[in-house]
Amino acid sequence: MDRKSFLIKIGAAFLAGIPLVSLWSCSDNSEDDDMDDNAEDDEEIDDESDEDDTDDSDDTSTSCVDNGTSSSISANHGHSLTVSKEDMAAGTAKTYSITGSADHAHDVTVTAENFTSLQSNSSVTIQSTTSGHSHSVTITCA
Repeated sequence: MDRKSFLIKIGAAFLAGIPLVSLWSCSDNSEDDDMDDNAEDDEEIDDESDEDDTDDSDDTSTSCVDNGTSSSISANHGHSLTVSKEDMAAGTAKTYSITGSADHAHDVTVTAENFTSLQSNSSVTIQSTTSGHSHSVTITCA
């Protein structure tokens, strides 16, 4: 085998291994030590702060009512959350599924109080339901 063939085969083996590593990192196995550690870390963070924390920033360049929201999810592996402008305007409590492309479900309940904070252009952080682990979901104005 010449050098060029060797390098091509090594490169192909490396590229073939990337999807396998990605699959392992998204395991839903509750016996997985890494997932248990992440869940414990998330719980410790939640114990240190109120589950409905708000950020009272006065940034007028963003508006949840006008622009909608964006969200970030801790220890994310495919979950997503979209809060529509219509939901923002209604301001009534609603439960959302954050399953996204993950192979398991979590729910997040945005309370009327959370919507009031968002309508004032403040962010909120809410804990998801548990499915072997949980996530902190932060909703901010877009």
